[in-house]
Amino acid sequence: MTKTSVNKPIEELSIATLDPSAPVKRRKEFPGWLYAVLFLVFDFLAIAILQWGVTLTSTRVTLSSPLNGLGDMISKMWLKFNFVFLLNMIMVGIIYLVLLMLFNRFWIATPVLIAIATVIAVIERFKVEIRYEAILPSDLNFLGSNTGNLMSFMPSNAPLVIGVAVAAFAVFVALIVFLNHIDGRRGRMIRSSNPGLAAVSRLLLIAVPGLGFGLYIAQVGTVDSWAYNLSRGMGDTPSMWDSVYDAQRNGPVVSFVRQLNPKVMDTPSDYSEETMKAVAARYEKAAKKINANRSANMTDSTVIYVLSESFSDPSRVPGLKVNKDAMPNIRSIKKNTTSGLMLSSGYGGGTANLEYMGLTGLSMANFDSSLTSPYQQLVPTEHWTPTINQMWGSARNSIGLHPYEPSMYSRATNYKKFGFSHFYTLEGDDIISHQDKIDDSPYVSDEAAYKSTIEEVKKSKSGQFLQLITMQNHMPYKNWYKNNEFKVESTTGTPLGEGETESIETYAKGMELTDTATKDFLDQLDEIDKPITVVFYGDHLPGIYSSASEDEDNSLDLHLTDYFIWSNKASSSANTKISDDNYSSPNFFVAEAAEHMDAKVSPYLAFLTQMHSKIAAMEPPVVNNIQGWDRIPEGQNIYLDQDGKPMAEKDLDAETKQLLADYKLIQYDITAGKNYLKSTGFMDLPE
Repeated sequence: MTKTSVNKPIEELSIATLDPSAPVKRRKEFPGWLYAVLFLVFDFLAIAILQWGVTLTSTRVTLSSPLNGLGDMISKMWLKFNFVFLLNMIMVGIIYLVLLMLFNRFWIATPVLIAIATVIAVIERFKVEIRYEAILPSDLNFLGSNTGNLMSFMPSNAPLVIGVAVAAFAVFVALIVFLNHIDGRRGRMIRSSNPGLAAVSRLLLIAVPGLGFGLYIAQVGTVDSWAYNLSRGMGDTPSMWDSVYDAQRNGPVVSFVRQLNPKVMDTPSDYSEETMKAVAARYEKAAKKINANRSANMTDSTVIYVLSESFSDPSRVPGLKVNKDAMPNIRSIKKNTTSGLMLSSGYGGGTANLEYMGLTGLSMANFDSSLTSPYQQLVPTEHWTPTINQMWGSARNSIGLHPYEPSMYSRATNYKKFGFSHFYTLEGDDIISHQDKIDDSPYVSDEAAYKSTIEEVKKSKSGQFLQLITMQNHMPYKNWYKNNEFKVESTTGTPLGEGETESIETYAKGMELTDTATKDFLDQLDEIDKPITVVFYGDHLPGIYSSASEDEDNSLDLHLTDYFIWSNKASSSANTKISDDNYSSPNFFVAEAAEHMDAKVSPYLAFLTQMHSKIAAMEPPVVNNIQGWDRIPEGQNIYLDQDGKPMAEKDLDAETKQLLADYKLIQYDITAGKNYLKSTGFMDLPE
């Protein structure tokens, strides 16, 4: 090879390097359409990662809701015209756009988005695995907690999950680095020779979508707002009884954001510290008047609340004939003690709302229709949560039992906040002792639930408060019981459908089993030598009466369940029957129990006593539809008189209107106000 041929490439290289005018090979810039495609791809990836965080399902109960994953959300778009997946894409997309404008670099904002999604998904997965509960707005309180509190929720497989997540993210970052390397534009989003124009453009692309997202969050929890209608219109179907299923079904972002800012109540126009002190004084005076004629102390007795799942009399359903009585024992018990019919806000669901009213004495009728589930939307963020069990003093005197998942309706967290020392369920630190089932039923029987309750009663010689929520008669009803002799038929001339018939006959047999178990339960309590009072009630009718539901005139009948208040032989109130017991609602049970027991009352119980004397039962507007998580935005509350007749609010007398106004003041102060009543002794029983 000659010298010339050897030196030629070196010479050409030197010229190209030194001569600025010489052509330089540049990396090709990604076109705008490719950025748009990649934006959608990575937006989808973030949602897929978040959805992975809630893909675990419960194995502890056979009827836990089925897994609804990403594929289901996508398929619903053309199978059911449900576009909740797109709603999730829009929400995450807005966050993504804000990050892009903040960094102005596609290849920086994208891994930040995926990192955030991965961290949230890992935490979500841990929480679902440990507590079968999705991340809720109330969990943001942990951000102010110490690391030890957070680390206590780490499952045993945490290192493996974290390791896999980190490895996957590292692979993703490597891909991003490569794409950044081959992109001549280097991911720059806003390019302009005018720095001021570029800055304004970025600011607008942050502020406009950010403001829209903020307004959406502020209003999506308010019934009939534009954000609420948009969310429902795109397919958001709240399933708040099960936060994991809700997140699986509607997407973690939609289900989380929906709960951020619910409207609790409108502020009463006369709400002030002075007003609340006047209210406290008014009912302190009323309490003294009531107590002058009463001799017992409620907390000297043990009080047991039994929320009997879906318990009601099937023979009372319009247009239905049952071949035998499903509740002869309870019918007999009701004749000889305080008892009647309870007005329920739910049909086929809504258990926790009835439970909340029973434990607090507050009414769903006073809340804004946007507040659909106090257990999830209200209680976790409340600073003051007075509940009736707290009258028994120390937490050791408050026991909860529920033979099902503790995470349902966030009960485990809420019961601790209410001051219960133990909440016995199928999972967690406190396992309920008896878990027997009947035939093919997937649920723990009432007989077993009563056995567990009796054991807790016998552990203490002093007064206690126990709350039992049963599960035996929870839907669905699938011909579970052997030798079921119940037969039902329509009396309207239109035969019942095969599925409706099977459900009603299975349900009726369950009622009979509850009826027998309840009598045995009371017989055992009669043998215990300490005063015990039981408040028993069905929370709602099962949502199986599709024929009766077709007639709107049946609404009230389909919202009346059975209740009774009973005391054992060791109680001075055994065989007592108060005068105004024909109709009630759960918020009045504690006042009725005090009257039944001849027990002295606090100013709060004095108020509830007076309220119940004027309005026997009260609930929000009710419908025949199976309970969903959307309250009726319009319509008058249901107020029943002592004969069970609806009363129009405009026709109420001045005293009743004053009581209703005071009720709203009291409820607002406790739930959304400044808790002025807390320091007044309003909740305190007389010493």
